Amino acid sequence: MDAAFTAEQSEIRRTLRAAFAKGVPPGPPGRDGGAPAAGAGPGYDPALWSRLAGGLGLPGLALEEKYGGVGCGTTELALALEETGRALVPLPLFATSGLAAPLITALGTERQRALLPGIADGSLTAALCVPGTALATALALTGGDPDGTWAGGGRAGGIQARTDGHGGWRLYGEAAQVLDGHSAGLLLVAAHTGGFTRGRALLFLVRGQDADGLRRTRWTALDETRPQARVQLRDTRAELLGDDPAADVPAALAATGRTAAALLAAEAVGAAQAALDRTVAHVKDRRQFGRPVGSFQAVKHRLADLYVRVQAARSAAYYAAWDPREGALALAQCLEALRTVTGEAIQLHGGIGFTWEHEAHLYFKRAASDELLFGPVHRLRARAAETADLFAPAPPAAAPLPVSVAAPADGPLRRAGAGPGHAGREAAGV
Repeated sequence: MDAAFTAEQSEIRRTLRAAFAKGVPPGPPGRDGGAPAAGAGPGYDPALWSRLAGGLGLPGLALEEKYGGVGCGTTELALALEETGRALVPLPLFATSGLAAPLITALGTERQRALLPGIADGSLTAALCVPGTALATALALTGGDPDGTWAGGGRAGGIQARTDGHGGWRLYGEAAQVLDGHSAGLLLVAAHTGGFTRGRALLFLVRGQDADGLRRTRWTALDETRPQARVQLRDTRAELLGDDPAADVPAALAATGRTAAALLAAEAVGAAQAALDRTVAHVKDRRQFGRPVGSFQAVKHRLADLYVRVQAARSAAYYAAWDPREGALALAQCLEALRTVTGEAIQLHGGIGFTWEHEAHLYFKRAASDELLFGPVHRLRARAAETADLFAPAPPAAAPLPVSVAAPADGPLRRAGAGPGHAGREAAGV
């Protein structure tokens, strides 16, 4: 196995890093030089998105060339997300290319796959709508549910789908945490259908910003660089994704979840590295007692520990990009590293680090938000261990030996569970 990046992969990283360094320096929304449009409008800069889509083909990196994509794979998309995580630039890249596009490719008909060229050129953004707050469960990151009950069990709750009698479908329900859901031109909605006895989860397409009965509300989220919305559907017309109502949608979502976890792991590594780099730069410049803060041995040790954490997380993220089956475990390690690094960064920045407006809090909020959305870490690890069968069930206990019928029902041999041999010797006076 050759772990070195190809020239094309290195160029993707270099180009994105240069673009973000010039145009999107991190900062609180609304501050000069801050992340553009993070707190208003679509939640991202449309001009930047169009430039990245047209010049680099960013949304179509992992799409096949016949659908207008670049024809690369998960590794290239993970490297791109590492750079977006480093700059904390708000883009609909993960929601569109990491969640929606793979599902359309896997389950959609050829007519529905005609939407993919629009995704590849950046003219169409998409979002995955999962009922309630069950995104991590639907993607099988923190639990397994092959029946798709998270979509809304029985005839109520979640998002319900019913046929309209003319070959179409109608949706009714609510998704509470939809990434980039307020601005996406295409919604991919997971809904429950079939009633209680034959219930199953299916995926539906809802097109257009102003579909009948569709209402979107952008939340004021903890991490404003990853916009979230509430999507309400009230008898909204929808189109079944694919032409097979018996398709195994939970399995397709689980496969997408493994790849999505690898992408999120790379994004978390980029954010952790940026937080560490900014902390190192600060302790080099900040002086106390006539010397830089970074020259103190205790500070050096703390930074060295953080560096080891980031490098270990990067190794896990790159391996998961190569083999997405390890995505959930890599995501757990990377989220834990991001949480630790950002917490230490606030402390090592001293008094200024504890001010809410400081950019260190942007990375800390990303760490907290991602773990709330896709974790927590211990559940990610538990699910990975369960999937890998690391903890095999205990063998059944051996059946007790039968008790002699000659022994008294309430005698000591009966209470002790002794076998017939013991009872015979006891009766013989042995």
